[in-house]
Amino acid sequence: MKTYLVFAILIFAAAFAHAQNPGKKTFHDFTVTTIDGEEYPLSQLKGKKVLVVNTASKCGYTPQYEDLEKLFEKYGGDKFIIIGFPANNFMRQEPGSNTEIKEFCTSKYGVTFPMMAKISVKGDDIAPVYSWLTKKDENGVMDAPVKWNFQKFMIDENGNLAGVAASGDEPFSDKIVKWIEN
Repeated sequence: MKTYLVFAILIFAAAFAHAQNPGKKTFHDFTVTTIDGEEYPLSQLKGKKVLVVNTASKCGYTPQYEDLEKLFEKYGGDKFIIIGFPANNFMRQEPGSNTEIKEFCTSKYGVTFPMMAKISVKGDDIAPVYSWLTKKDENGVMDAPVKWNFQKFMIDENGNLAGVAASGDEPFSDKIVKWIEN
């Protein structure tokens, strides 16, 4: 009898948990494409905090690549990673091909953090991962439309949206550093 009772309680608990969060996706449920054209399952980042940044090579904020790389060098590893998503959504400030973008990032800024293939971060052709990042009905936390290049999304170790930093927020801002360190 005890076994049946425990089993019934476990089934009820699982059903209740699913009802509270039916089908909710996390960041880890997506697979994206690297700048080199390879599949990159975001599930491999479970247990890490992730800073997601939409980038552009011809923007006033482009010099943030330098501090993003320094942030990655300081904190990157088992607990933290940065992922760049080049996008040409704002005044055509990322016109290059994936090959050109990679060359620019590595030669000018020494970028070693993962860069993904160029995508759209808003509009009718928004990439699925950015749809999730920007829409409360998908991420369960907040609406956070991308307003400009170098907007930063903070993803916790469980793949949940933890916060957003504006384009003008520098990579070493208190908001970002405190989030990484806590």
